[in-house]
Amino acid sequence: MSTSGGKKAIIAALLANLGIAITKFVAWAFSGSASMLAEAVHSVADTSNQGLLLLGGSRSKRKASEHHPFGYGRERFIYAFVVAIVLFSIGGLFSIYEAFQKFSHPHAIENAWLPLVVLAIAILLESFSFRTAIVESNHVRGGQSWIQFIRHSKAPELPVVLLEDLAALLGLIFAFLGVGLTVATGNSTWDAAGTLAIGILLVAVAIVLGLETKSLLVGEGARPSELSAIRVAIGKDTKITRLIHLKTLYLGPEELLVAAKVGFDPKIKFPELTQAINELELRIRNDVPVARVIYIEPDIYSPKQ
Repeated sequence: MSTSGGKKAIIAALLANLGIAITKFVAWAFSGSASMLAEAVHSVADTSNQGLLLLGGSRSKRKASEHHPFGYGRERFIYAFVVAIVLFSIGGLFSIYEAFQKFSHPHAIENAWLPLVVLAIAILLESFSFRTAIVESNHVRGGQSWIQFIRHSKAPELPVVLLEDLAALLGLIFAFLGVGLTVATGNSTWDAAGTLAIGILLVAVAIVLGLETKSLLVGEGARPSELSAIRVAIGKDTKITRLIHLKTLYLGPEELLVAAKVGFDPKIKFPELTQAINELELRIRNDVPVARVIYIEPDIYSPKQ
């Protein structure tokens, strides 16, 4: 994916959420709306999450060391997983707790026009952030559906921002409905219900993010199209008799490790063998640019292997 595109979407979301969080806290202070407080905490969680994604992206660029010979690319996966935890705990669980507090101790909303105006403005700002994430995702999504893109993307930033922005928009709508219905009916239960809906939404999104980033942390191999390209590259050399084993692993969103045991013609001489291996590595890198770490083990094929 385009790293710059992901960073642009993150910064847009961070600035939008920071401004929204401040105005929501002000609106909550003057109105006492539970939905408003839940949304304010939600925006704080989102702002923190975007900061975590930027930090993960920065730390992942560190050079490989003796203790981390394959570099730090997977730090981006780790920070994306932390984002899911923050969204679940700070955003989701707090909103659910606040909803039950409001159900147990209902109170009227004061200065109701203020949270409604703030929520309407927040919907516009969040829509801008969501649009930015969609535009940047479309640059790398290709022919994938949105669900496929979120499930199979090796770079976690854009899927995380997309889901966060979608949850934020839906949460704002829930809050607007909760406050609006409370004002219209005089029944504060609607405000509590809106808060509960926000909490359930955030927990659901956090679970989806957690499951997807867990898969990346455990270790995902190359995409089917990349595996096919690697096999084709190996099969182009007439000195290669067979691909015996092939293992791949994403060391980071843009760094794929390829390890292959390749059967060569037993009559080939050592200088030819080394040249064939070097040419094979070059072909793989040309056909699959993310294949940056390649290990080729030459062998003579035996049916027992």
